[in-house]
Amino acid sequence: MLTFSQAIILGLLQGIAELFPISSLGHTILIPGLLGWHINTNAEGVIEFLVATHFATALVLFFIYIKDWSLIARGMGRSLRDRDIAPSNHYGKLGWLLVVATIPAGILGLLFKDQLTALFVSPRSAAAFLVVNGFMLFGVEMLRRKRSKEISMMMATETKHEPEKIVGGDARLARMTWRQSVGIGCMQILALIPGMSRTGSTIAGGLFQKLSHEDALRFSFLLATPIIGAAALLELPPLLASGGAELRIAFAGAAAAAIGAYFATKFLVRYFKTQTLLPFAIYCAAMGALGLILLR
Repeated sequence: MLTFSQAIILGLLQGIAELFPISSLGHTILIPGLLGWHINTNAEGVIEFLVATHFATALVLFFIYIKDWSLIARGMGRSLRDRDIAPSNHYGKLGWLLVVATIPAGILGLLFKDQLTALFVSPRSAAAFLVVNGFMLFGVEMLRRKRSKEISMMMATETKHEPEKIVGGDARLARMTWRQSVGIGCMQILALIPGMSRTGSTIAGGLFQKLSHEDALRFSFLLATPIIGAAALLELPPLLASGGAELRIAFAGAAAAAIGAYFATKFLVRYFKTQTLLPFAIYCAAMGALGLILLR
């Protein structure tokens, strides 16, 4: 069973790592191994802790983007009322794109999450996949730079010849096809493996689907709320029914995760306007390699 201090440390780490492209689940498994904490990740108390911290992270994301979710909800309501998604209903289309993108990882998570977690649950496995995640982020950064040049050239052409076609980011996202949305959603499946980042994989999916870096990041952050929140909600009733010390420890971890998630989101939104993924790629590769060395 986790102690209060361990829950707070891991909760804070989870809240930050869930949004940074460095894999929260990988760190939750790797860090206790490096610190010599003998924690059974399948034991009572630990499961409740993971549920509570993920729910807290999703809740923070929801409130940070509550204006956006309000517009999305109204847009989806309009589309249901009219039984059609009008071209001007950007937020309605964006909402359904998020629903579609959530389905692949949601289905696979429900069917095979326990098997995947059991297969890759060891600290050494998490360390190895952190290295893989680092190389994936490096590839994403190279793709980002290529896409940035393409987007700059396209925008320059549109500005010169057809300036009226340049629209806001959410309208650009709403112009995605259903196939593109599914493609991004499929990349979320990688995050079921401890050590692989949900944020990094969905940004990669967005770039593969021809989105700009900024649009891929926004879609990734919006997509985080339903996938993290839905997974946590499924396990929330058993958590609330558990009571006792496990519940108090889980709430302590959740509070720490909420604080970490809030500051991580605020930082990343500003950071990714101008900065690159390379520091995260280097960190993941180095942290994973260190884990493999120390956990031989």
